[in-house]
Amino acid sequence: VKAAMENPIDSPRLRELARGRKNCVVIISDHTRPVPSRDILPNLFAELREGNPDIDITLLVATGFHRPTTRAELEAKLGREIASSVPIVIHDCRDPEANVRVGVLPSGAPCLIDRAAAEADLLVAEGFIEPHFFAGFSGGRKSVLPGICDQTTVLGNHCSRFIDSGHSRTGILDGNPMHKDMIAAAKLAKLAYIVNVVIDEDKKTVAAFAGNYVTAHRKGCEFLLGYCRVKPAYADIVITSNGGAPLDQNIYQCVKGMTAAEASCKPGGVIILCAECADGHGGESFYKSLRDCACPRALYDEFMATPQDKTIPDQWESQILARILIKFRVVFVSRPEMKPIIEDMKMTYAASLPEAVALAKSWGKESVTVIPNGISVIVRD
Repeated sequence: VKAAMENPIDSPRLRELARGRKNCVVIISDHTRPVPSRDILPNLFAELREGNPDIDITLLVATGFHRPTTRAELEAKLGREIASSVPIVIHDCRDPEANVRVGVLPSGAPCLIDRAAAEADLLVAEGFIEPHFFAGFSGGRKSVLPGICDQTTVLGNHCSRFIDSGHSRTGILDGNPMHKDMIAAAKLAKLAYIVNVVIDEDKKTVAAFAGNYVTAHRKGCEFLLGYCRVKPAYADIVITSNGGAPLDQNIYQCVKGMTAAEASCKPGGVIILCAECADGHGGESFYKSLRDCACPRALYDEFMATPQDKTIPDQWESQILARILIKFRVVFVSRPEMKPIIEDMKMTYAASLPEAVALAKSWGKESVTVIPNGISVIVRD
């Protein structure tokens, strides 16, 4: 991280950007992201204060559409010292008083960001780059949209038309309409600098990229593509997971892992996903939309008929899960308490992986592909 910050991509050093600024707002990821903030932030703080010893630093937690991060989660993520000594603002996308309009996105959606970011003298972001199932990759501009945007902006960007685009897929930036909006949001927010890392399966940093929010992020994405791109191994049954905690905490997050299996599963095949789901379904409207629909196809068609400005919370996750369920059977392996929720959401419950495989084979499926961590790979020919 330190080496990346000493050699920023297409940007002055952060210490130079800090000179003459009264304050700096640092956007950080929330409790759902395994970003090694304990490693990144001390380096970031040191360089800010090297350039300006008196600069006031505030952390802005990019919760996006997620629930607020708790105090205990902040301490676990940041360490008690940082969590108790640096002012922290937790973004609330649903509070109209907390967000201000800064412009309009290419999609036509209004761009509203957290007031703390809009009023910052210097706005920077930390984060990590991983494959993302509709934004192409996480990191970079995603710290702003959806990270610190108002719900109106997030809903407009996550509309059914964009989710339906063949370019809104894992590992794709060029031609991706969601990415285009996100880049515009970062520009409107005046995001000046990023520090993004790539982590391995043990959550250890393997590479870091600092500097311009477009080009430094792109370099990181290119590195990641070489690091985790795999060709599909098509099979009747594809077994995967969401990579363990914290990203397997609910069904909502696990849709990401399913999309890797989607790219390797034969038509009419079976996707088996294993996850604890300690946090349940992960979204009330997400859960209810699948529970209450006649079938996944009817739900998908309903979403496609929904105008951009009528997008509802979690519609995008429901739309992607419906897309998968139209093409495949999904067997979800989880704790017993999840059984009624899983079945309500048009999936099949299994108490163990052997039980799930036996069930799939009873349906006449034979060949098997295993993707141990569905969110860590980019499956592409």
